[in-house]
Amino acid sequence: MSSTRWMHVVACMVLFMGLSLTGCSKKASETAQQGTGAEGAGVTESLETPDTGIMEGRTSGPMVPVYFEFDSSKITGEQVQRIETNADFLKKNPEVKIRIEGNCDPRGTQEYNLALGERRAQAAKSYLINLGVRADRLTTVSFGEEKLLLFGHDEISYAQNRRDDFVIVQ
Repeated sequence: MSSTRWMHVVACMVLFMGLSLTGCSKKASETAQQGTGAEGAGVTESLETPDTGIMEGRTSGPMVPVYFEFDSSKITGEQVQRIETNADFLKKNPEVKIRIEGNCDPRGTQEYNLALGERRAQAAKSYLINLGVRADRLTTVSFGEEKLLLFGHDEISYAQNRRDDFVIVQ
């Protein structure tokens, strides 16, 4: 079994155990997030950002991704605290600019998922602006289903792929 596939299996097992113990938590283990980049075709892109590293998903630490329910772009429940954490970091670091990357699980058409990813990224941007972050520090992009973290066809994988990542660009 390849090391990347093994990491995904281990990450799924850890995530499943964590979900069963906490009930609602959707936090992925760091093991699942540190893939080699060899899973997909195309140009290899560095996920590291200066002075931060990657903590969860493709989000630059110490920020955290925000996860969404199926077919939704609303930031609700425990995700409100996560975006408030990101807003606090951005307010304490006024020189930092970020790109909010909207992502979807692979269900739905490519066009639909690109639109949903854009709605998710715009929802996070609006939320951050309402919390006092300047709009000129925030850009958005939708990757739809193109940048999956987990490649399974189960609810755990789908849930990890329905997210906004917050990536430091400057």
